[in-house]
Amino acid sequence: MAKDLKEKFCSFSPTDYRYSVEDLKSYLTEEAFIKYKTKVEAALVKVLAKQGFISWEVAEEIIQAAERITAEEVYEEERRVRHDIRALVNCIRNKVSERAKPYVHLFATSCDIVDTANCLRYKDAIHNVILPDMIELEKTWMELALRHKDTLQIGRTHGQHAEPITFGFAIVLYVDRWGNRILRLKEVTHNLVGKFSGAVGAYNASSLGFFADPEEFEREVLSELGLEPANISTQILPPEPMVDFFHTIISSFGVLANFADDMRHLQRSEIAEIGEEFKDEQVGSSTMPHKRNPINFENIKSMWKTFMPKMVTIYMDQISEHQRDLTNSCSQRYLPELLVAFTSSMRRMIKVSKRIKVEESNMQRNFKMSKDKIAAEPLYILLASLGYPNAHEYVRRLVFESFKKRKPLSEIVMEEEALKPYLEKFTDLQKGIILDPSRYIGIAPKKVKKIIDLWEERLKDT
Repeated sequence: MAKDLKEKFCSFSPTDYRYSVEDLKSYLTEEAFIKYKTKVEAALVKVLAKQGFISWEVAEEIIQAAERITAEEVYEEERRVRHDIRALVNCIRNKVSERAKPYVHLFATSCDIVDTANCLRYKDAIHNVILPDMIELEKTWMELALRHKDTLQIGRTHGQHAEPITFGFAIVLYVDRWGNRILRLKEVTHNLVGKFSGAVGAYNASSLGFFADPEEFEREVLSELGLEPANISTQILPPEPMVDFFHTIISSFGVLANFADDMRHLQRSEIAEIGEEFKDEQVGSSTMPHKRNPINFENIKSMWKTFMPKMVTIYMDQISEHQRDLTNSCSQRYLPELLVAFTSSMRRMIKVSKRIKVEESNMQRNFKMSKDKIAAEPLYILLASLGYPNAHEYVRRLVFESFKKRKPLSEIVMEEEALKPYLEKFTDLQKGIILDPSRYIGIAPKKVKKIIDLWEERLKDT
């Protein structure tokens, strides 16, 4: 254990030693990548055996050899031959008999293996780890929104008090945004495809007369892996499915960052409407013992700032000259780190969202700061609906007078002789809202329930 820790802290990237996600190691580490590439090599020889091109004994020998390959031996061989896939092939060949050696990697080009393995491992990571985490966060936010669907909160636009809402209404917006990201991620993950069409994508090698239909041969190989083939490829897969995939990860990360930013601001000392759980021995500052910082939400936004710009590189990787250049080779090796960072931040968000402490008394206090002036909008709308000329400007002047005289707007309104004929036409509900703007929350509680019901239905089979 001590040795493992020492090696961990000798890593360059904080993603490894600080933000690692254990559940993703089976898909996204370099060791995992080697394993996925050997799965593609194994799928190839299975189909060669099914086609009668090689015997099942030879196929099984290659499959078993592929299963024993380690990243360490592949990298050792790569140091010698200076080619990662040829090194992988050599390592498999070194573990099989002379009769089996010729059929390792036969008809394949490097990117048939690399691109297909990447799509396969990303799909597995999404379905087995990332989507379940996203659904857990969605349910956590649903519970929070429902619990506070009636909890009064002042709405804010431009950082200023606007109209009243409920805290549940503020949260359920993120339920809807996040739910849409879940469905979109399922869609773009489904659209990830593989290839087995050779060095320029024209099926040159598999068209030498050994197979009646090279495209059917490709379909069979990929079917062994649970993948569909691209309609057409060059040496590499068309980049757009992968661009769409990572765009969805990044935009989902943006939802996390936006939620984190909102919750961070609500923890400001002068607002103090929510709080993060703070452990008994937790330290907020190295010099100020009283500090209780919103560290989790700040961390999530900081991680988003680090990894969101990688989308620019992903867009740049759409450009590959002719049938392929090597300018995406280095950059695509960093893509798994993006998935790890996203999942690490999401798990942090799940944890902190389950422990948000809502300070309802402070929400009431903050609401009361603007309670009187909030009546301005409903008053203007009601007066305009009854035909009062230039109602908006008239109410604006009343609000200014309220500020100037330090008198409640409702009191000034009731003193206005010119308004009495209109006020008499207000319904009890309308009068009640003018006198008590805390009732002016629209359909916020109903909307909370409606959005939650919507996403429970949409995600019930996910």
